[in-house]
Amino acid sequence: MEELNAELAALHTLHQGLERQGPGDAAFTRQMLALLARLPDNPRIADLGCGSGAATLELAQWCRAPVTAVDLSGGFLETLRTRARALGLEAWVRTVEADMGKLDWPSGSLDLLWSEGAAYNLTFAGALATWRRLLAPQSLAVISELTWFAQHPPAAAREFWDTGYPTMASEQENSAMALAAGYEVLGVHRLPSRAWWDNYYGPLLERMARLRLSANAAMQSVLAATEAEIDLFRHCSDAYGYSFYLLQAR
Repeated sequence: MEELNAELAALHTLHQGLERQGPGDAAFTRQMLALLARLPDNPRIADLGCGSGAATLELAQWCRAPVTAVDLSGGFLETLRTRARALGLEAWVRTVEADMGKLDWPSGSLDLLWSEGAAYNLTFAGALATWRRLLAPQSLAVISELTWFAQHPPAAAREFWDTGYPTMASEQENSAMALAAGYEVLGVHRLPSRAWWDNYYGPLLERMARLRLSANAAMQSVLAATEAEIDLFRHCSDAYGYSFYLLQAR
């Protein structure tokens, strides 16, 4: 248990202060927002598993409305608050340090639920089921999920993700899960692979190079695992990636 806690702390240190804790792209986020129907006046918006808030800030600026940003890491939320102040958005960003899978908010309390690169913590099916209650009828959800693109992915990719995320599924399978959980699927869009390199893996590799100089055993383990993940994507990015599922509560 102590070893696990040490590696979780090292993983947090690795990502602390970075603009993103997972693959993403500001222009792509805006592209997804542009596809959505008009929100009601004074919309109730939440970004679940927000990390340091790259998507939160885009949501606040695009919607010109308050966004509730939820994450379990107080450190990531502090970074978000700092960035919101720098952009003059502090009045539109409310941070909540909580488990996104155990929110006690009233049923039907959201008009737009957003989550980029975080649903895997609950599994996609688990996130869909847990969050459906929070959505008002006909309200919207945009959830990105690590997804198989290839019907027969390379053995190395299959072995890696069968160990790390065994519930990973195809776009068709994930869309079926959403339908079964009470959503209409409005669209499915793939995050470009360049977004992984430009906005996530690139900065992450720079951070790793600095941390390696003084890494303890836990950090060395985390760095090795992260290097393996990056190397896999370098060779197998055609086989998997993040898909954004645009959904409407039925």
